[in-house]
Amino acid sequence: MVTSGAVAAKEGTTSPIRQSARGSVNTRAVARLAGRLFIHALLIAGSLAMMLPMLWMISTSLKPTGQEWVFPPRWIPRPVQWRNYVDFAKVLPVPFYRYVLNTLTITVFATLGTLVTSSLAGFAFARLRFWARDKVFFLVISTMMLPGAVTLVPTFLIFRYLGWLNTFLPLTVPYWLGGTPFSVFLFRQFFMTLPYELDEAARMDGASNFWIYYRIALPLSIPALISVLIFQVLDHWNAFMGPLIYLNSMHKYTLSLALRVFQNERSQRVNLLMAASMMQVLPVIIFFFTAQRYFIKGITLTGLSGR
Repeated sequence: MVTSGAVAAKEGTTSPIRQSARGSVNTRAVARLAGRLFIHALLIAGSLAMMLPMLWMISTSLKPTGQEWVFPPRWIPRPVQWRNYVDFAKVLPVPFYRYVLNTLTITVFATLGTLVTSSLAGFAFARLRFWARDKVFFLVISTMMLPGAVTLVPTFLIFRYLGWLNTFLPLTVPYWLGGTPFSVFLFRQFFMTLPYELDEAARMDGASNFWIYYRIALPLSIPALISVLIFQVLDHWNAFMGPLIYLNSMHKYTLSLALRVFQNERSQRVNLLMAASMMQVLPVIIFFFTAQRYFIKGITLTGLSGR
């Protein structure tokens, strides 16, 4: 007796069950593809919406005077005014390179201090065993909950007593005394992902704790270093409140303060203001996209440890 499936196979046709299975598979594949297309379209639309202010700033920085507030806005200036990137520097009270040099000095020294001291503190909390280690770490992390306004007045009084006002010291020295709590947390989480066998093997060879930190842990923590580096560069390069409080001389102003001065004196020249803003933002954008791969890797790896 020949079954119906055998007859169908002999005749070169497919059984209804197989046809239904293939149809359901095709339907699921189409649904997955449609879902992915929808998610990608949503992400692209969100990215364009987030980029609109940047695109408007670039467009306005290249517009001739008088076209800044034309409605509907002209996204492509006619004509393109490249001289705006030269003219804005002529109306500043101090040469533009001085603001760049001041900002770069503060950013380099403060970032370097954070990388050194925060990595040392993170290594101690992650790899060394000492009394009340976890309690001290909890105390350090709890300082992140303090608003900056709470510590502003006492900190200002301390720096005034030390005679550090109108210098770069209040903006750089504190970062050589432990860095920031978030940076310490980030380094601790990364160092906890490293196997303790590395430390034990090094100690058997007579290595000290600092040698283990410098020769073993630090070279393996490049993603965490890059992540902290990006955070600190962005923070110090765009800092406004700190320089506003501690710097009085215009020759020591940073780029953020220079833009504020320009806005107060030349608020009607929006195209020049956008050109100056673009000169401040462009180095940060280039730096971020250059180190983006390491930044994502560092953020991912710092959350792997459950110890």
